[in-house]
Amino acid sequence: PPASCSPRFPDQMKPRRPLIILFLTLAIAVVCSVATTLAAGDPGAVSPEVSEKAATKVSNLWESTGLHGYFTNGLTGFLMLVMVVVGLLLIYLGIAKKFEPLLLIPIGFGGILANIPYSGMTEEGGFLYMVFDFGIDTGMFPLLIFMGVGAMTDFGPLLANPKTALLGAAAQFGIFSTLIGALWLSGAVDAISFSIQDASAIAIIGGADGPTAIFLAGKLAPELLGAIAVAAYSYMALVPIIQPPIMKLFTSEEERKIEMKQLRPVKKIERIIFPLMVVGICAVLLPSASPLVGMLMLGNLFKECGVVERLSRTAANELINIVTILLGLGVGSKLAADKFLAYETLGILGLGLLAFAIGTASGVLLAKIMNLFLKEKINPLIGSAGVSAVPMAARVTNKVGMEANPNNYLLMHAMGPNVAGVIGSAVAAGVLLALVG
Repeated sequence: PPASCSPRFPDQMKPRRPLIILFLTLAIAVVCSVATTLAAGDPGAVSPEVSEKAATKVSNLWESTGLHGYFTNGLTGFLMLVMVVVGLLLIYLGIAKKFEPLLLIPIGFGGILANIPYSGMTEEGGFLYMVFDFGIDTGMFPLLIFMGVGAMTDFGPLLANPKTALLGAAAQFGIFSTLIGALWLSGAVDAISFSIQDASAIAIIGGADGPTAIFLAGKLAPELLGAIAVAAYSYMALVPIIQPPIMKLFTSEEERKIEMKQLRPVKKIERIIFPLMVVGICAVLLPSASPLVGMLMLGNLFKECGVVERLSRTAANELINIVTILLGLGVGSKLAADKFLAYETLGILGLGLLAFAIGTASGVLLAKIMNLFLKEKINPLIGSAGVSAVPMAARVTNKVGMEANPNNYLLMHAMGPNVAGVIGSAVAAGVLLALVG
């Protein structure tokens, strides 16, 4: 249509719309406040035209609003507002900074919903309560996500170079050292109190595996689930910032320049036998880890067998996406002010960072030790990929390696310890569950 026929919306009118909405909201609040005051005051002051019944209804309406809940409940209302801001901050980090957006956005939104006064969503029978009760309290959602992760994971680099599994195991040292650190912190700081179950759930952050952290926290320390999940996914997003300084600190320029030979091809039969073998070993030695390891291997078997493409595609796409949404909302329901805004949260954030740092350093140091006995040297940088932030940790390893040597392509070599770390964190969770669960 001609430009003269199209409706016009002056640009100067657009900024006014939010102000008009805000003004109307404040006006309604003022009217409700006045009505409440009149209803609570001298009945003689009420206009004869306004019946007592109508005034009571207006008063009840005001008392059911979020404004009443936020501004008339003292410290509780204020802390709920603070948690709404925390939820908005998580959404901002997910959108603007791309910090694990698939989880931080639904977690942040769930945190906002959980802190709406009088909504009842986190109370028994509420939507968020049922999501948490069905999917996280039972461990269902993390297990389904692990199946999806298995359907997306290629264990070929690990099978082509099995000794890199040791690097994935070494990175789990951060978990058990942080467990000791959490217990020490609880005894050293009066304001922080962690039980052995709490400390175990916090320590698993060092595995850099969000679903595993949520699974174990849901079993051992559900009241700390929100803080643990936020810390785990925040630090996973910060792997490109946290790891490089540690990697460079423990390696020399010459070590970072070490080039590794191309990996051998892996046969299909090896890929099919591997998940079955891992489940068998887990069933014999550590049954408590079999839920996580079993679902991971089931998803991988879907991928590698080649005859259930529909199941593999569903597990790796539609199913994991739906469960991720519900998992985020369920975790967000635990972002309660009385649990999150506490000294324990600061302790969790600090211990989580310590766990990441120790896990990264342990993998690098073990790679250096292995080089003392190996004829074909391995680049110590790949040890840092033992934390199971797949594939981000492997990409960081490749980037740091190429900075030292532009011909140093370490991505596939780093994927070996990287996927081994996924198995390692699940096994570590099983050990902790068996010991303190």
